[in-house]
Amino acid sequence: MKVLLTGAAGQLGQALLASRPEGVELLPLRRSELDLADADACRQLVRQHQPDWVLNAGAYTAVDRAEGEADLALAVNAGAPGAFAEALAETGGRLLQVSTDFVFNGQQGSPYRPDQVPEPLGVYGASKAAGERAVRAALGPGRARILRTSWVYGPVGANFCLTMLRLHALKAATGDPLGVVADQVGCPTATDGLAAACWRAIGLGADPDAAEILHWSDAGAASWYDFAVAIGELGVAAGLLDQAAEVRPIPTSAYPTPAARPPYSLLDCIASRAALGLEPTHWRAALGQVLGQVAARQRNVDAGVGSGA
Repeated sequence: MKVLLTGAAGQLGQALLASRPEGVELLPLRRSELDLADADACRQLVRQHQPDWVLNAGAYTAVDRAEGEADLALAVNAGAPGAFAEALAETGGRLLQVSTDFVFNGQQGSPYRPDQVPEPLGVYGASKAAGERAVRAALGPGRARILRTSWVYGPVGANFCLTMLRLHALKAATGDPLGVVADQVGCPTATDGLAAACWRAIGLGADPDAAEILHWSDAGAASWYDFAVAIGELGVAAGLLDQAAEVRPIPTSAYPTPAARPPYSLLDCIASRAALGLEPTHWRAALGQVLGQVAARQRNVDAGVGSGA
């Protein structure tokens, strides 16, 4: 099976590369190799390589910057998946589109089911919802599959977890508190588990009874404040921090951003987990595993492993 992977250098892309199943011929594409804003280039790649699947893990994810770059966000998050889907409709391939909890407005106060209609708050969510529609319109059930997830982080890349580790160290050194939003609730999702879900979603093949839209996150629920506190506690346990900073809960109103965030974006993953045949890891346990990976990478750096020393 040949799989064309976008976003190969990103945090999810690296996890997908590391967990490639046996028998998969993978064509990984980085930003330097494919501009997702170029729809014609996306179509041409599919026609040239004729993959069995496109796993579209690449995206425009700068939520706040998207408010001022709507055209670019739409080109990458809707134009590219639409172009992939149109070309795959010609070649006979299938597409797995990675999407987001930000397609929902967060007003209902209970987990969002896969069959609920998206109502995004901002440009980023709207562009991802448009990508979902484009894929489904071009390919339809059996050949289009959408996997929504939330609060993605891992041991590499730019993400909340690694940012909080750095801020914990800085604030603990100065004795200053760290203010983190406590009235937005969702669930952190580690890249290793998400990668496994992506490969399982592809493994469902063209089963006409398989769900067209799947939800995946780690188990449990958390606010950003809860997540930040746990990063400090488990960062100390992993030897990444000498001391965690004091974390103080603040309301969203105290941390204004250009883009509105859904106050409650928990995804209902029950049916999707059963369909994929995967048991989730609680987000706190997954966080401990990720921080263990970060610590191992740091030890390797300190020891000069792979550095040419």
